[in-house]
Amino acid sequence: MTTLTDSGKEAPARIAHAGASAPSRNGTPPSERPRPLWMLVPGGLLMTLLIVVPLFLAIWISLLDLDQYTIRQWLQAPFLALGNFVEAITESRLLHGVWLSVSYALIVAIASVPIGVVAALATQNAFRGRGLVRSVYLIPYVLPAFVVATVFRAMFQPEGAVDGFFGLFGVNPGLWLNGPQSYWTLVIAQLWVSWPFVYLLTLAGLQAVDAEVHEAAALDGAGWWIKLRKVVLPYLRGSILLAFILTFLHSLNAFTMPFVLFGIPAPVDVEVLPVLTYTTAFQSFRFGLSAAMAVASLVIVAIPLFVYLRAVRLDTGEDAKR
Repeated sequence: MTTLTDSGKEAPARIAHAGASAPSRNGTPPSERPRPLWMLVPGGLLMTLLIVVPLFLAIWISLLDLDQYTIRQWLQAPFLALGNFVEAITESRLLHGVWLSVSYALIVAIASVPIGVVAALATQNAFRGRGLVRSVYLIPYVLPAFVVATVFRAMFQPEGAVDGFFGLFGVNPGLWLNGPQSYWTLVIAQLWVSWPFVYLLTLAGLQAVDAEVHEAAALDGAGWWIKLRKVVLPYLRGSILLAFILTFLHSLNAFTMPFVLFGIPAPVDVEVLPVLTYTTAFQSFRFGLSAAMAVASLVIVAIPLFVYLRAVRLDTGEDAKR
C-alpha cells in the first residue's frame, strides 16, 4: 500500500516533467516554437506613426531652408543638405544652449542622487506615520511642472518670498529671474522636482535587499556604516545608476520649467536647448534650423542612454549571456 501511495504522489510530477520536456508533434520543443510575430503589428504600427514618421520628417525638414516664406510650399523648399547644421553650430547659440543644458542637467542629477537615497533610507524601516511621510516626499513628483514653475516664479520675484527671507539677514541677493543668478534658479526648481524620482527608484531597490543579508551582517557585528557601504549600496547600484541617467535625460529635455519660470524670450543664461529650439521655430520662424537643433538634441540624449545600455548589458542578448 505504501509503495502504491508513493507512486501515486510521484506520478503527477513525472507526468508534468515529461509534458514540459516532450517535443511537439513535429519534433520541436515548446520553448523553440516560432512566436506569433503578427501580434506585434498593432504596436509596431502605433510606434511607426508616433515615433518613426515624425523622426524622419524632422530629419527631412532639417535639410530644407524652411521658414515663414516657404512653409506654405514646404515640399518645394530649397534643399540645403547639412547647411542648417553648419549654421546651427557656427552662427547660432546652439553650442551655448548645449553647454547650459548638459551642465544644469548634470548638476541636478548629481544633487538628486544623495537626497533621494537618504530619503529612501530614512523611510525604509517601519515607524508611525511612515505612509504620510512617503506621500509627502512624492508631492514634488506628482505636481504638474506648470504649477511648480508658477509657484517658483512667484517666490523668486523681486520682493518675493526668497528676497524676504534674505532680507531678514540684511542681504540683497539681486535678481533671480534675470542675469547670471537665473541659472541657479532653474537648477533649484528642477532639483526640487527631480529628487523624488530618485527616491522612488531607490525605495524600490531597497525592497530587493534580502532580509537574510541584513541578519548575517548584524550577526557579524557590522555597524550601520559598514552595512550601508558593503550590503545596501551594492544592491542599489543598478537602481541608482538608472535613476541618475533618467533624471539627467529628463532635466536635459525639460521645457515647461524654463518656459514658465522665465518666459519667452528667456534670459541668455537659461536659454537651454529646448527653449532655444522653440524660439528659433516660433519666434524667428526658422523651422529648418530649429529641426536641425532638435536632431542635434536627439543625438545628445542618445549618448548617455547608449552608455547606460552598454553598462547594464541590455542592448543585445549575446552581451547578456557573456
